[in-house]
Amino acid sequence: MYLSWAKKTVTDFSDKNIDNLYDQGFVFTRVGRGIMNQTRSLRVDLSAFALSSENRRVLKKTENVKITKFSVPYDDYSWTVGKLGKDFYETKFGEGTFSANKMKELMTDAAKSNFTIVFLYENDDVEKIGYCIALETASILHYCYPFYKLDTTIPNLGLGMMLKAIEWAQKNGKKYAYLGSFQRPTDTYKLQFEGLEWFDEQNWQTDLSKLKTVLKIV
Repeated sequence: MYLSWAKKTVTDFSDKNIDNLYDQGFVFTRVGRGIMNQTRSLRVDLSAFALSSENRRVLKKTENVKITKFSVPYDDYSWTVGKLGKDFYETKFGEGTFSANKMKELMTDAAKSNFTIVFLYENDDVEKIGYCIALETASILHYCYPFYKLDTTIPNLGLGMMLKAIEWAQKNGKKYAYLGSFQRPTDTYKLQFEGLEWFDEQNWQTDLSKLKTVLKIV
């Protein structure tokens, strides 16, 4: 079950209001337009972000993967994109996790979607191998719903996609890159970035050992 300390439905979609709410631990959801949950949010302070040796290793393995940003509505959407996303989330998290119809709505209907951009990831052959549904304001990026071809031969593709988005946010002058919530032991892959902060229901913290203790991760 998704960790949610509070819920809010907003009608003010200005960058200022969205930035303020994200700073209070709220994040947009896919449930409906304007619906936000307050959760154990993770973000990278991009003024403090620098590549670690492990980050560089992952980027080396994914060096032939190109990231491109598109606005919602994503004009190149097709049923194959929705199927790729549906199959990815079913394989990772179980049947019914994310429908193809919801995927289409988030990527093509700006009046219903809380998200504003789509990252497309392509390999050297210009093959579309992955996507991420995301939110962009002048100050923040919320890297939200990534999915990719699970039969890829590219190692560490998922982490590489996230890293490329963080680098994109830093290069484009964003203050923070939000990475979703931290609520299960399998989320530890999100902890390997310099400048990482987490929301404890009241304040933003930088002590990752305390965060790991929350989920009893040693």
